[in-house]
Amino acid sequence: MRLGFIGLGNMGSELARHLLAAGHTLSTYARGVRSRAHAKHLGLNLLPSPAEVARASEVVFTMVTAGSDVESVALGPEGIVQGDVPGLIHVDMSTISPAITREVGRRLSERGIAMLDAPVSGGAAAAKTASLTFFVGGEKNVFERVRPLLETMGKTIFHMGPLGTGQVTKLANQIAQLACLQGAAEALLFAREQGADPGKVREAVLTGFGASRMLDVLGKKMVERDFAAGIIAALHHKDIGVALELAHDAGLPLPVTAQVMQQLNALMSSGYGEQDTSSLLLVLEQMTGRKGG
Repeated sequence: MRLGFIGLGNMGSELARHLLAAGHTLSTYARGVRSRAHAKHLGLNLLPSPAEVARASEVVFTMVTAGSDVESVALGPEGIVQGDVPGLIHVDMSTISPAITREVGRRLSERGIAMLDAPVSGGAAAAKTASLTFFVGGEKNVFERVRPLLETMGKTIFHMGPLGTGQVTKLANQIAQLACLQGAAEALLFAREQGADPGKVREAVLTGFGASRMLDVLGKKMVERDFAAGIIAALHHKDIGVALELAHDAGLPLPVTAQVMQQLNALMSSGYGEQDTSSLLLVLEQMTGRKGG
């Protein structure tokens, strides 16, 4: 198929690579130096605007950072909508507010362009191995047309319902994930300060009801004090901010998530935003004045 891909960051470039390996033709628009370098490395056709990418494509994938980025790429003066390609499908793999997703989808549909929201879970490691999980919202018939492409990039594909429900699911995933991650950081700090080997405690807890993917994967990074980015903390900070804003607007109390957000705020202000979110352990250590080995 003739595909477009906008958002060639560390994850996006890996997903574009899988689509190329499957035999598809890709065009791209890239603003940043890193994205342009990734496009050159992959041998992609660089076009001057998202509108031009739309004109060259049957399906356009986007994976950008924030809702404002999606609005710009999709609806801006040179956005996808200006390509005026009825029948085009826009698949947004960013993590943004479902309210923004629905509004972008509504505006695109006025020009005959269908939209799916398809945020992912699994991080850069899963992007490299094409083992991501996709949470997809949108019309079922559009989803079925795109499913083979998603299966090229991911291992588990869920159709969650109407447009926006993919984003709702991803944000629910982040809420559960960050609560577990903060709990893992507190548990390992507690174990160490009470005289136990945190590595052994982690192994033991993983066999019981205290087990979680966060304790398994990021807890290992905490024990080894490896805070190099696997999951960039700034992205978790952005996602939890979106979730809390929506909860506030709906009058929903999310007390644990609100507390985790305070820890993420401290993480960001400490300069750990580009590190792994396992750096929440470092925030606790700063609070106690007790550094690990």
